[in-house]
Amino acid sequence: MADTFTHREQDNAPADQELVARAIENKQAFTAIVLRYEAPLLRYIIRLGCKNSFAADDLLQEIFIKTYIHLNEYDPFLQFSSWIYRIAHNEIVSYFRKEKRRSSVLTRDDLLGLFENITDDADVIALESEQHTAMEIKAALDRLEPKYRDVIVLKFFEEKSYEEISDILLIPQGTVATLINRAKKKIKICLEKSYQ
Repeated sequence: MADTFTHREQDNAPADQELVARAIENKQAFTAIVLRYEAPLLRYIIRLGCKNSFAADDLLQEIFIKTYIHLNEYDPFLQFSSWIYRIAHNEIVSYFRKEKRRSSVLTRDDLLGLFENITDDADVIALESEQHTAMEIKAALDRLEPKYRDVIVLKFFEEKSYEEISDILLIPQGTVATLINRAKKKIKICLEKSYQ
């Protein structure tokens, strides 16, 4: 799922705030931020529906350009990951607005992982009694409105907390919880319909 460092790597790796401070002092140091975030942000772009690899790469480049331009505006008392994901989310939404379409590009493993996470998270779907194919799960996700897909991707694929999702999407945590619950119900309804 989301990129995480091992405990040893995490202990030795500089904190995001330290990387930002270095990048503000020396533009060459911004490379460390790019190296840390390029893989997770590219997966995020793809999971939100950007199928074209060239467009995904262009989006990733735009995200890093915007991040670099606005680096002085970053508040070091906030989580940098939430801040850069907010920039990413805004760029992705702008891209889809221009393209006037949005599709899903989740892998079979992503979909099965989502199914397990949703089941573990709130016991919304009884895994023992129903077996759903990756295609059924993908179809259910594809039917979600973007506001629901966004929170599902952030929560279950990017493994963000409610607080982080709130920071990224600039909505209250209560709204995040409501959107996630509604999205899970919509997924459950779609999956139940696939058996009728």
